[in-house]
Amino acid sequence: MGKPRKQTYTLDMYLKRMKEQDIRSDQDVQRLSNQWNNSMTNELIASVLNGEYIPPIILGQEPNSQIWIIDGLQRSTALMMFRYSNYRITSSIEEPVISYRAKARDTEGNLKYDGNGDVVWEDRAFDLARKTYDKLPEELQNRFDEYQIETVIHEGYGMKEISKLVRRYNNHKSMNVSQKAFTFVDNYARRIREILKRKFFIEAPYTKAERKNGTVERVVMESVMCMFHLDSWKKSGQIGAYLNDNASQEEFDVLENCIERLENIVTDDMYSLFTSRDSFLLFSLFYKFTGLGLDDGKFADFLHAFKDGLRNKEVNGKIFSEIGKERSTKDKTVIMEKLDLLETLMRGYLGIPKPDSELEREAILKFVREHVVSYVTKEDIVQYEEVLNALMKKSIHSTELMEAENKPSMIAVIAYSFEYDIDLDDWILDFCKRNDDYIRDQKENYRCMLQDLEKFMLLADAA
Repeated sequence: MGKPRKQTYTLDMYLKRMKEQDIRSDQDVQRLSNQWNNSMTNELIASVLNGEYIPPIILGQEPNSQIWIIDGLQRSTALMMFRYSNYRITSSIEEPVISYRAKARDTEGNLKYDGNGDVVWEDRAFDLARKTYDKLPEELQNRFDEYQIETVIHEGYGMKEISKLVRRYNNHKSMNVSQKAFTFVDNYARRIREILKRKFFIEAPYTKAERKNGTVERVVMESVMCMFHLDSWKKSGQIGAYLNDNASQEEFDVLENCIERLENIVTDDMYSLFTSRDSFLLFSLFYKFTGLGLDDGKFADFLHAFKDGLRNKEVNGKIFSEIGKERSTKDKTVIMEKLDLLETLMRGYLGIPKPDSELEREAILKFVREHVVSYVTKEDIVQYEEVLNALMKKSIHSTELMEAENKPSMIAVIAYSFEYDIDLDDWILDFCKRNDDYIRDQKENYRCMLQDLEKFMLLADAA
């Protein structure tokens, strides 16, 4: 067994040697190929076409000259799929456009020359999404085939020694979802790590594993997302890329200021509330609290009460710990319900009622759940309100239908249209022409509006 040697192949030559079984991908103890998902394959192909660095492939060569892939199997087979198996790059590729230089040609395909007799070159761009190797322009096919792939070859090894090398080189753990998401937030990664140096994160009850596996970084990202971008909430896998494009340094500054203030009021016995699951909710709740103009000590009083049993108080038939038990705790609707319940508990404890608009929305939510569909969320109600406002703007007739007392039934009709995929544009204009008042009993008014809608649809179908 000699010293490992380095050898560089063109990618075309390397893949041909795989195709011809000079280099084999099915070593005895090697895991099966095709372990990668489309996203991983897409990015590898893009890296090749952009001329970016790819780590060397580790090979083992038996005395009979047979070569086996030790490390780099997934990379090798992914590139084989693209070159020889018609793999189509999916639309989820992160940066699909590849820039390249090409010889300019006229409409008949002949090369263009400048005044000095030199070939004219031009800049071009190509979108990789939904493309196979055969669909690449010739220049990019050549770039792919001529890419220099580095290998390290362990020569003179028997199969037993090669198996040992497979174990050694593959004895590592790939990035989890949180760690990978963090790689996408490069604009703010250093800022996040600075925030994590604060005393609060040292005292909080995160486990040793959570401090190593990217969980605490995810907590900071979720906090900024919840505080400033809740309407666009993204789960762990997408949160980093979203914040990188949409967050700001000021938002991270606000978060750190909130944490600094919490450090001054949170006592040792309260840190147990700030788990990796709930920290971002409590940070967001404190951010809402800061808008009330109260002394921070009042929030500490609420946290004590919450810890001592207030968390088990039922609000609108729900208890904090029960929300999301049958759904993902990172679903947008679950997050919104939890945060809303926390704010309700906090305001109730502090004796500060919710703004009228929020109370009105809660009443509408309750009405729609009772009379249209039970799983409607507050987020849905906001959307229905926007649709109703847009529809009513088209009407030049009575605005009395939009009085606060009539909004539950009006919103309920919008919810009904969403549930049964009904276009209300023509009906609502016609309805407003014929009606300038409503029945004060909203249940009855909703029933009459539905009857009117059904009659209108029957007449429209008959016309």
